[in-house]
Amino acid sequence: MLELVPPELWWLVAIAFIAGLVDAAVGGGGLVQLPGLFTVLPQHTPAMLFGTNKFSSMFGTAAAAWRYARNVRFPWKPVLFAAGTAFVFSFAGATAVSLLPKDAVRPLVLVLLIAMLGYTLWKKDFGALHRPREIGRKELWTALAIGAAIGFYDGFFGPGTGSFLIFLFVRFFGLDFLRASAASKVVNLATNVAAISFFVPTGNILWLFALPMAAANITGSVVGTRLALRGGTPFIRKLFVGLVVVLIARMGWDTFAG
Repeated sequence: MLELVPPELWWLVAIAFIAGLVDAAVGGGGLVQLPGLFTVLPQHTPAMLFGTNKFSSMFGTAAAAWRYARNVRFPWKPVLFAAGTAFVFSFAGATAVSLLPKDAVRPLVLVLLIAMLGYTLWKKDFGALHRPREIGRKELWTALAIGAAIGFYDGFFGPGTGSFLIFLFVRFFGLDFLRASAASKVVNLATNVAAISFFVPTGNILWLFALPMAAANITGSVVGTRLALRGGTPFIRKLFVGLVVVLIARMGWDTFAG
């Protein structure tokens, strides 16, 4: 039976496990999994690889969201508001892919990432303390705006979605990094489901690879969530800074050398 398994599958399962682990703790699993798919399966169309990536990562994100929801308390109302608009605007972002050049967006994203990193390093207590704000009408409108912007961005471009969500939940709702990471998983799950509802009907998923990768992503997500819950906010803050640095390096390379 093992001889019937494509050799590429073993690599992709390992990649999906690592992606699930990283994504559960601080986001950014797509930085690991999507390039892995393009490297291991270069013969397939980008749509097929994007669909396979979204399908497998959706299950890891769902597992992380479930475990965080059971162990971490965060304000559900603004998170669900953000998830709702993120789901809708993810479709709009996917539609805009054919209308706008992605190369025009990359420099702007690079600037935003650098600003986000600078702000986090400058304010030493940023995300270190849990000081949740009273949820009123203004906060709910802010949540709707965050969901719309991040949903559109994830549908259109994608890299760094989890990091942007964590930053915004800390900045506008006073959550610490642990709770912001938990909240971001709920919104990220909504954007993944929106993408899957497009990729599945159009037949853009490689099921032979997607299903085992989904299982590996869930396993990695469980491990990553445990590490995050044990390490708490200081651990996630360090991972967050490290991930943003990697994102800046990747985006800078794509912008100026790619």
